[in-house]
Amino acid sequence: MAEGEARDAAASEAGADDAPHWRADRMVSAQQTIGPVKWHVPEEAPIALIYNGLTFAVMLASPADLTDFVIGFSLTEGIADTPGDISKIEVHERKQGINIHVTLNEQKFERLTLRQNRRSLEGRTSCGLCGIDSAERLFEPLPRVADARVGLNSKNVAEAVAQLKDKQPLKALNRSVHGVAWVNGEGEVMLVREDVGRHNALDKLLGAMARAGTDPKAGFVLMTSRASFEIVEKAARQGVRALVALSAPTAFAIRRASEANLTLANYSSDTLTLF
Repeated sequence: MAEGEARDAAASEAGADDAPHWRADRMVSAQQTIGPVKWHVPEEAPIALIYNGLTFAVMLASPADLTDFVIGFSLTEGIADTPGDISKIEVHERKQGINIHVTLNEQKFERLTLRQNRRSLEGRTSCGLCGIDSAERLFEPLPRVADARVGLNSKNVAEAVAQLKDKQPLKALNRSVHGVAWVNGEGEVMLVREDVGRHNALDKLLGAMARAGTDPKAGFVLMTSRASFEIVEKAARQGVRALVALSAPTAFAIRRASEANLTLANYSSDTLTLF
């Protein structure tokens, strides 16, 4: 995975001056213009995920933390069961995007080809149902992550939310990307990943956790965006027992969380609400 990790390191080391920016006119009213400003905007690129030569998905994502992204996506989509199922990740930059070649072990690749029947999946940044082959797949049973729903300490959640604000370098630049954090049992933010797409940000975080051997039962996931059903599903498939979002969840997300015994919560206006 050396090449993929090298690409990740290069992306992470890129400073503010390397981020794309546009000239914008800042106004305080329809009549008054303060003047031009340099506004940093988030980068996004089409990223093709190619398993053993088979293009499985093309996702629009922030081109950083790509090894984490590939591993997390592979795990949450059921392509791989463990990071060990992937023997190599090679990142190839193209003029109009990035190709990531992933080498799966033979058993997992056979499973992938049977499931997809060589269909490609296009994934936009807000994609939740892209490429699904039947409505029944929406209701496939989720693993039960706990015998009973775990509790959340509102003080720990509030402390984690406060920490997260200072641990999102991309959002500090452009104010527009999603952030997802892994928080330990004491309310300390341990890992953060960002992306233009909330699904991608979660995949990056879960991939980073899997690579580090982090126990998903030892804390909770905190995310800046809405907890939709596919966010709940990705978290449950990796054994996460509690998920806190800064926007309210959907009804389908609540039902799926209930099926998995996953604690789903919203934190806003200094109030923690469990669903």
